[in-house]
Amino acid sequence: MSISETLEKIVIVQISQDKLTAFIQFNVADDSFICTAAELEEYVKSHGVRYGLQTDVIEKVANQPSAYFYSQTAIAQGDPSTNGEDGLIRFSYDMKEELHRPVELESGKVDFKEITQLKNVTRGKLIAERIKATAGTEGRAVTGEAIACKNGKEAYFKLGKNVVLNPEQTALYAAIDGLITLTDKNKINVFPVFEVNGDVDYNVGNIDFVGTVVIRGNVLTGFRIKASGDIRIIGGVEGAELESDGSIEVTSGILASNKGYVRAGKNVKSSFIQDGNVSAAEDVLVTQSIMHSHVRAGRNVICSGTKGLIVGGTIQAGERVVARNIGNTMSTATAIEVGVRPELRTELTELRAQVKSLSENLDKTEKALTLLDQLASMGQLAQDKLAMRTKLAATKRQAVEEISMTRERILDIEKSLEDTDRARVDAVNIIYGGTKIVIGRYTRFVKDPTQRVSFRYSEGDIVMAPYL
Repeated sequence: MSISETLEKIVIVQISQDKLTAFIQFNVADDSFICTAAELEEYVKSHGVRYGLQTDVIEKVANQPSAYFYSQTAIAQGDPSTNGEDGLIRFSYDMKEELHRPVELESGKVDFKEITQLKNVTRGKLIAERIKATAGTEGRAVTGEAIACKNGKEAYFKLGKNVVLNPEQTALYAAIDGLITLTDKNKINVFPVFEVNGDVDYNVGNIDFVGTVVIRGNVLTGFRIKASGDIRIIGGVEGAELESDGSIEVTSGILASNKGYVRAGKNVKSSFIQDGNVSAAEDVLVTQSIMHSHVRAGRNVICSGTKGLIVGGTIQAGERVVARNIGNTMSTATAIEVGVRPELRTELTELRAQVKSLSENLDKTEKALTLLDQLASMGQLAQDKLAMRTKLAATKRQAVEEISMTRERILDIEKSLEDTDRARVDAVNIIYGGTKIVIGRYTRFVKDPTQRVSFRYSEGDIVMAPYL
């Protein structure tokens, strides 16, 4: 019997599922077995292992096979691939709003001293730098095959107002003195601040300002504040209209009497909301209570202070609603809806119409280019037609890029609409009967008071589990 036949009978060569490691294992403990390191190496190679061979291990096995009879031995090791790191925008200032959230004291009162600390910047000051993505490193399997890697995705500045890029497009600077503010879709702006030392009343009138507004007083019923930056009210809000592309913060609460509205492109923060109409593209954060109000949040509604009460009205959130107490002993009708993003559905319809329009225009452009290419091949392309051909080629490239980006956004939205894993309603203390829970397309009515409970979607139904 030849050595290769003997090896085939006694030694098994195995390759791991990820193809990064090869092993040998004896299936017969034959003390008379003899082979050279070269013969064992050639046998391993004949089984497809061609890279990362550990010749020292192979030599030890060949010299003393009995020491390896009862174990699996790694004799080759490949190189794993390494994915590149994504690029990022690194700010010179800490842009996390969480650092400036009001501090809740043991008494239940809120210290709002940190709220009015603004991110001021002077003209020409560096705001942020763009850190480039890195390339991935290809790996290699023990079989010699290349293992694919992914390059990091580049990050790009989203330019707002009063900011300038350097020629290399790697750094962003302030064009004016003002406040750095992130608005909807994380656009970076520098806004000057408009400040009112008192109430918004007939002495001040309505405010429509391209920047951040700070009111050191109350906003009375019937008045309107519109801001491209943030709105900060160091007081209370009655039945007024507040609209901001950034965040809205109200220290003394919203008592709206079912008049006016509060709308924010990012977050709404308040001590309480009563008889109000409040919406935020991201989070609604309340420290005391939400009563008989219509509150909508693209992400979360959190009412988790000492009182932490939600009762009456309708609360809608894209992901999560959290409160200490939901409903009351009188079974006041209270509706809590999560996993619903109506604004995304509207955007999806618009994007699909946009793709259709772009595709129709692209089809016309391609037909015109085909005709011009035919004329060019016959040498019948005049100078004016040549310029038109160049322009159409550029238009085609732009249309293809726009269609690709739009379709990518459509896929992102469709995925988020299907994702109900994060949708949940949490009652930290108690939830009372009379409460309606809606998750996506599913509804559940709470009949009896239940303590410390969490509602989630699972397998076609809303399930109730202990709140952890």
